[in-house]
Amino acid sequence: QVQLVESGGGLVQAGGSLRLSCAASGSIFSISTMGWYRRAPGEQRDLVAAVTSGGDMNYADSVKGRFTISRDNAKNTVYLQMNSLKPQDTGVYYCNAKYRTWWNYWGQGTQVTVSS
Repeated sequence: QVQLVESGGGLVQAGGSLRLSCAASGSIFSISTMGWYRRAPGEQRDLVAAVTSGGDMNYADSVKGRFTISRDNAKNTVYLQMNSLKPQDTGVYYCNAKYRTWWNYWGQGTQVTVSS
């Protein structure tokens, strides 16, 4: 069974930085597309950033230039470096691992709160 465990969330002032980590168990990590999603209060869960097994990355327009996603296949871990944080970045951040239609796993989420 695959488990995704997020860490690194917290409370930060606007303009600050946080680094989220997601550690994956199991043997699927290296071929999975890994992503970070955000559910803002009262809204649906939306993609923030993703990185494929080949290293291709994509970002939501709202975070381009501020957030960086990276992965370490040796550690089965994906990271999200968040800089210049804004109050609108507040939400629960979820780690996701997927591969075609074969699997789609979610972590429990970590809260990020950015105060103005």
